[in-house]
Amino acid sequence: MIPQPDILIVGGGLGGVAAALAACRAGRRVVMTEETDWIGGQLTAQAVPPDEHPWVERFGTTATYRALREGIRAYYRQWYPLRGAALGLAELNPGAGRVSKLCHEPRVALAVLEAMLAPHRASGLLTVLTEHRAVSAEHDNDAITAVTVRDLRSGALRTVAAPYVIDATEIGELLELAGVEHASGAESHDEFGEPHAPAQAQPGNQQGITVCFALSHHEGEDHTIDRPETYHFWRAYRPDFWPGPLLGFEAPDPRTLEPVPRTFVPNPELDPLAVSADQSADAGDKELWGFRRILARKLHRPGAFDSDITLVNWPLNDYWLKPFIGQETEALREARQLSLSVLYWLQTEAPRADGGTGFPGLRIRPDVTGTADGLAKGPYVRESRRIKAVTTVVEQDVAIDVVGPYGTKHYRDSVGVGGYRIDLHPSTGGDTYIDIGSVPFEIPLGAMVPRRVRNLLPAGKNIGTTHITNGCYRLHPVEWNVGEVAGALAAHCLAEDVEPHQVQADDKRFEEFARALDRAGVQRSWPDIRGY
Repeated sequence: MIPQPDILIVGGGLGGVAAALAACRAGRRVVMTEETDWIGGQLTAQAVPPDEHPWVERFGTTATYRALREGIRAYYRQWYPLRGAALGLAELNPGAGRVSKLCHEPRVALAVLEAMLAPHRASGLLTVLTEHRAVSAEHDNDAITAVTVRDLRSGALRTVAAPYVIDATEIGELLELAGVEHASGAESHDEFGEPHAPAQAQPGNQQGITVCFALSHHEGEDHTIDRPETYHFWRAYRPDFWPGPLLGFEAPDPRTLEPVPRTFVPNPELDPLAVSADQSADAGDKELWGFRRILARKLHRPGAFDSDITLVNWPLNDYWLKPFIGQETEALREARQLSLSVLYWLQTEAPRADGGTGFPGLRIRPDVTGTADGLAKGPYVRESRRIKAVTTVVEQDVAIDVVGPYGTKHYRDSVGVGGYRIDLHPSTGGDTYIDIGSVPFEIPLGAMVPRRVRNLLPAGKNIGTTHITNGCYRLHPVEWNVGEVAGALAAHCLAEDVEPHQVQADDKRFEEFARALDRAGVQRSWPDIRGY
């Protein structure tokens, strides 16, 4: 039997976990469902190391997100054979990747997230239903009354009713199931006047997805996989906006769109302690092996590991031929084939620095991703359905070219902060990269409140952004911040017998809620720092 919850969270990604933690800390009974068998979403099941702003070690996150980061480092310090210089490093970067100051293996993040939830599961406040997906929702009088989920193992259906429902799914599934007003794809220029919006709305124009996978390299061994079914298609595919074949080491620079060669040298000799991860200075994506490396063998005692492990989330395996929302099954099948084709190309045809071709010693790592084939459990989804919100964040609120490098927009109802470039990957509408400088931003509570529905809150990429501004609001720490606020707000509304719309609209009620966020360590404004 599932206990009757105060709050139902559909989706166990980073936003869902953060929402559960906040609600349980407030003493509320929570049921959280998750489609895969791993909680953690993009950090675990999607196998994506965290994309974060350059100030993350000092400020610009919630206290619980910092606890997650430090828990990951503590795990490595306690259980891994780190060499002395690495063991004593306060800002340990376990993979020494260039994309993040905390590149690490998905299983480590999973272990820490499970540990953070453990006391609430033990107390009976939290029930987690993995391998469950929402299939329908009942709604009446501008409220969701119940959600039915299917057990993906047995096929059994369970209907859960709760006073508050949080949509923490990767693509805003409850918005569709419950008839909540929402947007998909690109809004028109006329709707919000955004400089980079198309003239006409394009609901099917969505950022590409990526099926990630992990690799190690073992010289002298042959781990070549069977040739993928559609390899010949992907081997010949050349996008209109690409300098050559997609399966190649030359790709556009996302910021300039100029063709730039990438290098690929497995297990480089560079001391990983010399690696600096700062995307404001260098995106770090020109050297592919080290870009998203998640285990650096040279951080450990000699002989402990015979290879680094790197995470493949590169220009080569971004998939954009079909939109994921609305064509999930077919798009995922083709994206998986693309990623396997990238691996096969690397093993058999990729040019080497010594003039040869192919790296047969590359070994895909199912032990890292927790799957039979070594591909991540789910695709990295960059763009979700988005609620039609009380407040919509638009390009003119965050773009440096519009507001200037110190032009952070301040909201009276700020409930958090984030920072990242407006980073849109190639999309299903045929767009190349849109990568625009942005300023550190605030998260308005109005972007988390649907215009009509009274008891649903978003906890991820489904907040009131646009296709454009989703590009900077979609990253790990912001998703966590949004989820934490959603869980806290639902608990607050139950305790005070108010609704989210009332908290957002009334200054006195909002100030009371904001004080609770402040006590919880949710940073709601930035110091005076420059965007990038």
